[in-house]
Amino acid sequence: MSSKLEQLQAIVAPVIEALGYECWGIEFLSQGKHSLLRIYIDHADGIFIEDCEKVSRQVSGVLDVEDPISNEYTLEVSSPGMDRPLFTLEQFAAHAGEQVKIKLRVPFEGRRNFQGVLRGVEEQDVVVLVDDHEFLLPIDSIDKANIVPRFD
Repeated sequence: MSSKLEQLQAIVAPVIEALGYECWGIEFLSQGKHSLLRIYIDHADGIFIEDCEKVSRQVSGVLDVEDPISNEYTLEVSSPGMDRPLFTLEQFAAHAGEQVKIKLRVPFEGRRNFQGVLRGVEEQDVVVLVDDHEFLLPIDSIDKANIVPRFD
């Protein structure tokens, strides 16, 4: 996790948890004047638009005071949804057996994109089975990972 994401996590996670939600993960896309701070929240009862609004108001106020992002940005608060992004080793472990799509920052064995069955974690690696071949992908090299929703 980058130092900017760690800083943002340290600021917003306690606020979200104090409201009774889980801070599922944070994405910060720095693009000059069009930067985006996306915060995913979760709750055992699900997430509704009112939940996102409540968290957005509280987090926005704290971010205005702390001011960790120097330029303009858009704040988005969302549920992880069916194509749930995965951020931590614990999240990867909890979703073992699911189909996942993983994009790496740099190529691993000549490729950056992997789609297969999430087998779990081993130390700091995410284990994915793709076409009968098991890959151990270092968590630090993962740029983006999502559950592939099933519609049975």
